Amino acid sequence: MADHNGKHLLFIWKSSGYELREADGEVPELGSKVAVDDGEEQVIKIAPSPLPNDPRLCAYLQAL
Repeated sequence: MADHNGKHLLFIWKSSGYELREADGEVPELGSKVAVDDGEEQVIKIAPSPLPNDPRLCAYLQAL
């Protein structure tokens, strides 16, 4: 999948809600594992950014 300006977003579910982070490089592939803080999470969805007028893609993550 194409990225925009070498950046994408990570949508990280937390017990207190969620966190949206900017990350460098191409958006990770569906099903791949991504290092987050002290662990790994799996990409469960790739979608457009949830931010208005933002052309970047967003990888939605789920804790393993």
